[in-house]
Amino acid sequence: MSKSVFYHAGCPVCISAEHDIIELIGKDNVDIVHFGEDNSRINEAENAGVKSVPALVTPNGNVLHINFGASMEAVKG
Repeated sequence: MSKSVFYHAGCPVCISAEHDIIELIGKDNVDIVHFGEDNSRINEAENAGVKSVPALVTPNGNVLHINFGASMEAVKG
């Protein structure tokens, strides 16, 4: 089974969601991508269908937008 990918921008909403995701599905089952630390993966997220962060992309390719922290346009600055 491949991992889910959780994309976020580091805001309080995103950090809270990150902790909940890890608690729900386990740290070994999710790849955490913090755009403030690694913005090289922004295109990857957009290509997967991420429109805002925080967002979780499941192994099946479904994008689950969790709350609304920031649009991808705001993340790109």
